[in-house]
Amino acid sequence: MTSREIDIHTLPGMLTALRLPSFHKLWTEIAPRADAEGWPAARFLAVLAEYELAERDMRRIQRHLNEAQLPAGKTLATFDFKALPTLPRARVEALAAGDWLEGGGNLIAIGNSGTGKTHVLCAIGHALIEAGHRVFYTRTSDLVQRLQAARRDLILEAALAKLDKFDLIILDDITYAHKDQAETGVLFELIARRYEYRSIAIAANQPFSGWDGAVAQIGRGIHLVSPAW
Repeated sequence: MTSREIDIHTLPGMLTALRLPSFHKLWTEIAPRADAEGWPAARFLAVLAEYELAERDMRRIQRHLNEAQLPAGKTLATFDFKALPTLPRARVEALAAGDWLEGGGNLIAIGNSGTGKTHVLCAIGHALIEAGHRVFYTRTSDLVQRLQAARRDLILEAALAKLDKFDLIILDDITYAHKDQAETGVLFELIARRYEYRSIAIAANQPFSGWDGAVAQIGRGIHLVSPAW
């Protein structure tokens, strides 16, 4: 590279072009300290790079939280484990680490309404997003309606392909979708597509004995079943 005079006044524009907003925002704040303390250039750049990476990670997490559509406030920090002593906190925290996502493991919570199933699954989903995974939450009835509409419009394959980007889909109240063959059919297509490839977490109000054959196939690869809920 030919040596030439560098006009530092062009730096903001260059940083914008390089998509380095944190560099752009912070370099004028950090540079005086670096000059005063005699930092080597490598340290100055490393400090700015750390800020840039940290803010990118925060933006990524927020973007993935927005697309996940998780109910607000349902995190591990707000879950009352004392109210559900049969559910070991250590087990939930281990699930929140996400190792079970490898190989498309499934997560199932079974119990009566109002006993915290949705909260704990969403809390795990929230933690997984912070760990770098992509999660999508939906009521099963809503997703079934969307997939049925996609089938009617001959775009079911495209709709299922969009769901493939998520490492985990949380289906709330999966046992709702037993009303007719069409509902069970699109749900089974989703389950079959993700089997051993991508994970599903479900909340259900009925034990396995109340599930029909198609939907019950998700039971393979279970990592948490809590009939005591």
